[in-house]
Amino acid sequence: METSTRTLTRPSISVDIFSDVVCPWCYIGKRRFETGFAQIDDDLGVDFNITYHAYQLDPTAAPGVATPVREAYAKKFGGPERADEILSHVTNAAAEDGITFHMDQALRANTLLAHRMIWLAGQPGSPVAQAAMKERLMQAYFTDGEHVGTPEVLASCAAELGFDHDDIEEFLSSDRGVAEVQAELEDAHHNGITAVPTYVFNREWAVPGAQDADTFEKVLRKMAANALGAAGTA
Repeated sequence: METSTRTLTRPSISVDIFSDVVCPWCYIGKRRFETGFAQIDDDLGVDFNITYHAYQLDPTAAPGVATPVREAYAKKFGGPERADEILSHVTNAAAEDGITFHMDQALRANTLLAHRMIWLAGQPGSPVAQAAMKERLMQAYFTDGEHVGTPEVLASCAAELGFDHDDIEEFLSSDRGVAEVQAELEDAHHNGITAVPTYVFNREWAVPGAQDADTFEKVLRKMAANALGAAGTA
């Protein structure tokens, strides 16, 4: 008996994650999302296509210039005391999810180059997964106190993961990925995304914020059930 192509094709669910490298809740949300995804220990019969997209908390930040994050927060949120409260809160929240923040060392920077690196990791043939690149750059910013707006730091991080150091420096000196990252930023704006992290499922359902792992698990299971139901009635 001939089997139809439809019965051999697994439903696919897209998960588009809009976030910034210097956003503390994006790092916390990434860890919680991955924990929730790992809690799905059985095959749901669907494929999840997870893609990270660019968003800049401060697109006006001067390229190549680093500002101590406490100073940047004090300017944005109304003074040093309020900045210290926020930094302490996110540091404690991160620790609960196994992430170490050294916000006293963090250097706020323009993240356009970092987003180009994440875009590059998502291209066919990349030796590094997008999630791994995102993780390493966030670690560089939040934990290691490195200036993630410089080609030198980005090339070193990428080389640790499997990219060629010289190839990355050449890439960053070119205009490759610039138009694509700008398109992602515009896409976020046009779709009404004004805060990150935001998780968009199948380009139609958005879940904002660093939800807890169990919530992410429930959402993923619900999306899988909906996709299987739709496939069964097609």
